[in-house]
Amino acid sequence: MDSPQRRKRKQQARIYKPAYAKFLSVRSLTVCLSFFVFVLFISSDRLPIHKGVSIRPVLRTSTLSLLPAFLTGNGDADATSKSQYPRLVVEGRVLMPDHLMLIVSTKLTPPVDNLDCVYYDLVLEQVVLKPVLSVDEYHQFKSIVRCHLPPLNFSASVNLRGRQRGRLGSVVVERRDWLLRLNQSVVPSWDRVVYEAVLDWNAHTRNVVVFAKGLNLKPHREADARKFRCHFSLTDFDQHHRGLFVLTTQAIAAAQETVRCLLPRSILNNPDKAKDIRVTVGRRGDDNVEGADDAPLPSIAKLQNVNSHQGKSNTGKYELCACTMLWNQASFLREWIIYHAWLGIERWFIYDNNSDDELQEVIDELNLQDYNITRHAWPWVKTQEAGFSHCALRAKHECKWLGLFDVDEFFYFPHDRGQDIPGPNSLRALVMNYTDSPTYAEIRTVCHSYGPSGLTSSPSQGVTGGYTCRLEAPERHKSIVRPELLHTTLLNAVHHFRLQDGYRYLDLPESKAVVNHYKYQAWDTFKAKFFRRVSTYVTNWQDDQNKGSKDRAPGLGTEAIEPSNWRLQFCEVWDTGLKNFVMANFADSASGFLPWERSHA
Repeated sequence: MDSPQRRKRKQQARIYKPAYAKFLSVRSLTVCLSFFVFVLFISSDRLPIHKGVSIRPVLRTSTLSLLPAFLTGNGDADATSKSQYPRLVVEGRVLMPDHLMLIVSTKLTPPVDNLDCVYYDLVLEQVVLKPVLSVDEYHQFKSIVRCHLPPLNFSASVNLRGRQRGRLGSVVVERRDWLLRLNQSVVPSWDRVVYEAVLDWNAHTRNVVVFAKGLNLKPHREADARKFRCHFSLTDFDQHHRGLFVLTTQAIAAAQETVRCLLPRSILNNPDKAKDIRVTVGRRGDDNVEGADDAPLPSIAKLQNVNSHQGKSNTGKYELCACTMLWNQASFLREWIIYHAWLGIERWFIYDNNSDDELQEVIDELNLQDYNITRHAWPWVKTQEAGFSHCALRAKHECKWLGLFDVDEFFYFPHDRGQDIPGPNSLRALVMNYTDSPTYAEIRTVCHSYGPSGLTSSPSQGVTGGYTCRLEAPERHKSIVRPELLHTTLLNAVHHFRLQDGYRYLDLPESKAVVNHYKYQAWDTFKAKFFRRVSTYVTNWQDDQNKGSKDRAPGLGTEAIEPSNWRLQFCEVWDTGLKNFVMANFADSASGFLPWERSHA
């Protein structure tokens, strides 16, 4: 016969067991439903799986939102009525060097002064709320939300909450709600993650291009694609869970941070329904050994169809487009776009690498003047080459030619007395001569690097009118490419791309065209580069790496200390050619102001 204490323990067990069992049953049901939906998706076309596709177990977790109701604002009518964000679903979390980045399935419009990041204390089992750092648009209908890094002993599984009653601080969480938090996944490192996946879709190509950090491939070289596979799933990929089957396809090209893979038959037949498919990359093992594949990389990437971004609805494509990647260079954008639009560039792709200046305001103002600019949030540090590859995939549906250069670089057509002065659309006219060429798919132009030219502050008339002294010998070159004729690897070195077999590049002579690169500007402007760059090779000049790179200022080292003769450095040849050209063609006849000068307002 049971003792009174034993009967009491059994009675307590019967009380607590249903709640625990209910939690497990909900989770099990979620897993089963996710798998069932994915099976329906892959079998909807009634066709066998594409050649090169296999079904294999990979890592995963549930994406079901398990945030307690009192945190989402859905728990009671009063809370919901006071919250501007009744339901926010976090699709992914990535620990960046100085913040935690959340991918949210809702388009949020900044400013968001009443949105908080929710942090979970692993020791005290409570949450702490802090205001978000910033919000950015991502992939048209989603958002990037940046939060402070989690404090010590706090989980990185951060969520979001619309602020209610203006209250911040700590909130006690019930034990059951705390257990539900264990299912939220986090990418623990920004330099080991699959971050983008783009459908490359046209009459000749139907693949997926996956962008990943952490593959450790050699720069500027093609890798052995046979070593990689792509995995497709409706759920997250996690390093701690195995068991569900997803579609796996073979890679057909790989280089740097890009892997191109075959698409499963179901996606080939249903490209418009592929936007919720998660993608990752793994190294291929021995097909004869079960489980021989390496664990796939963590991923926040979902299939994106860049055809949906097509900006020109009528027949044909733009003759000439431009793409750049920048950080906090809003003050230089007006001059760069107004000048090059005059030369004939019709379409602009701006890849924003985490700017926190007035970039969007400047773009909106220029678009009101019909400059046709789109801004694309690109939060990944040290990925300039990958960003240009991504841009080339987008641009090839809209553009015959695509220029890839920075906002401190300006195309210029030198001319001697007696020669015709270049006029409007002269750059577009140049590339159009080679649009139907069976030989050339890239036009290269050498760069001249300009110095501070004796100035101690940024010139009000802009870089083209202010800096007039440069180094004598040219450095590097910039390219304009035909994006549909790039190699399948999208291999590039920022300044040029690898081309399809049978095509080559054309070197323009300096007498015909050059690029003025205003690289070494007045010290206060140049110093800002020390703290953040988009360059793949030198992100932060204070870091002790790649000291011999041309991305660095010669002799400056790793400290942002102004040399005593900085204003006179990098000055070997006085060249006022572009300044004279700009003043003759852009200056107001009455005031002398240039259209991008702030004082012109």
